[in-house]
Amino acid sequence: MGSYLNPGSARFRGSLKSEIYVDKTGLIERINARIGTEQKYICVSRPRRFGKSMAMDMLAAYYDRAEDTSGLFEGRKISQVLSFREHMNQYDVIKINMQDFLSETHSVDEMLAMLRKYLTTDLLKGFKNVCFCDENNLIQVMKDVYAKTKRPFIILIDEWDCLFREYKQDQEAQKKYLDFLRAWLKDKDYVGLAYMTGILPVKKYGTHSALNMFTEYSMTEPGDLAEFFGFTEDEVKELCEAYQMSFEEARAWYDGYHLVTHSRFGKRAYSMYSPKSVVEAMLRYKFGTYWNRTETYEALKIYIQMNMDGLKDAVVKMLAGDSVRINTGTFTNDMITFATKDDVLTLLVHLGYLTYDSDQETVSVPNREVSQEYVNAISTMDWQEVIRSVNNSRRLLEALWNQDGDAVAEGIDCAHEEISILQYNDENSLSCTINLAFYFAREYYTIVREMPAGRGFADICLIPRKLHADKPAAILELKWDKNAEGAIAQMKDRRYVNALKDYRGSLLLAGISYDRKSKKHTCVIEQVEM
Repeated sequence: MGSYLNPGSARFRGSLKSEIYVDKTGLIERINARIGTEQKYICVSRPRRFGKSMAMDMLAAYYDRAEDTSGLFEGRKISQVLSFREHMNQYDVIKINMQDFLSETHSVDEMLAMLRKYLTTDLLKGFKNVCFCDENNLIQVMKDVYAKTKRPFIILIDEWDCLFREYKQDQEAQKKYLDFLRAWLKDKDYVGLAYMTGILPVKKYGTHSALNMFTEYSMTEPGDLAEFFGFTEDEVKELCEAYQMSFEEARAWYDGYHLVTHSRFGKRAYSMYSPKSVVEAMLRYKFGTYWNRTETYEALKIYIQMNMDGLKDAVVKMLAGDSVRINTGTFTNDMITFATKDDVLTLLVHLGYLTYDSDQETVSVPNREVSQEYVNAISTMDWQEVIRSVNNSRRLLEALWNQDGDAVAEGIDCAHEEISILQYNDENSLSCTINLAFYFAREYYTIVREMPAGRGFADICLIPRKLHADKPAAILELKWDKNAEGAIAQMKDRRYVNALKDYRGSLLLAGISYDRKSKKHTCVIEQVEM
């Protein structure tokens, strides 16, 4: 057992001893199927704190031949599959965290020299019976070991992309690093599996990737590994039940990463949750912002304030609950090369600040926790008109509760003036304005747009979550160049209250209209009991 060669199972044992452990050993079955095949090169990219390192510790413990770890996996999901015994403890594992080498050196040359030295040192100690052709050449040393043992290596690389995040501008350093990885890993018989994890997909240069042998599993293309990074909805439900926490609140706070996987059995969609946030909420018995505490809002601020055409409009629309159509194909998988706003938004998907709908090819803000990060960033920028609308939304919600139609109309007027950067010429843009004006409603409500109701669709429904059952529900009907009273009549005539047929309590019907000539809103509010 060495520092990098067959490093043992201590880290995975620590995960198993934790108060909260969610079984992700099903990943091993998928990885087993790729060992020794053309698909043996795997790159998994996910946002920080999404379980990538824990999964790597698990793989190291499973494959490491220097230790019998069968007891760690008995009774786990992997123990139920045919390949369980076939691959367990059968390989020499090399496991490295690139960040460790980057942090200890001052250049890419120093980093790679240290990496080569430390790995060869471990290999020479671990295989003393091998006659080496060149003890200073990492690739030759591994060739010599494989020639002697006929046993391929499992190579696990965590934080593979750290150099691209810290040496953002240094393309020469990046190319040297990619050239090293390609020379070390590509077309080498000693590689049984090369498995890398990071935040970014593999960097593209020119018309192809320098590491084009890797199959990528990212936030935009998760493939069949979607369910293994982050917690699934069912897993969060089980935790909420065990800790007697509200799943409805957990979903509002942390849901929103919608990943789709395709197979011969069809399409399957997963709602994924940030493990860091869910675990912290369960252990603290308090919902709050935990994932974004691992990095300051400055990281987000850098990108959303870039002077890219249409970027500000897109961010405001998403903050209001809208989705924005993008093209992810031009993103070059780095943190500095941006040709259009779509490249910036694609990066934010990989960083976890947006979620991507692959069917609609749109992006949106995933949940309340991440939405708060946008508010934090915007509050320190020159987008004062947006932050004022968000801050004013508290008073606007209170005006709705007080059934003060004039105050609601006045508040929406102010929001419209504040975010006049948005086109304002139909009910769609009116809906965007109103959603931003009522931003604070997310504190208490599940907000549903275009909800099926009676003989039509209710424009906006505010449904109080169980922990906030003292708040009234509300249906908002929006009209463009029509009167607000007509909106109330439409809701009654088409029985929009049926949208909330299972709700019991006070229900507010709010008709909101915008007059193009006067450029003013009007609002009429009525209360009914359900």
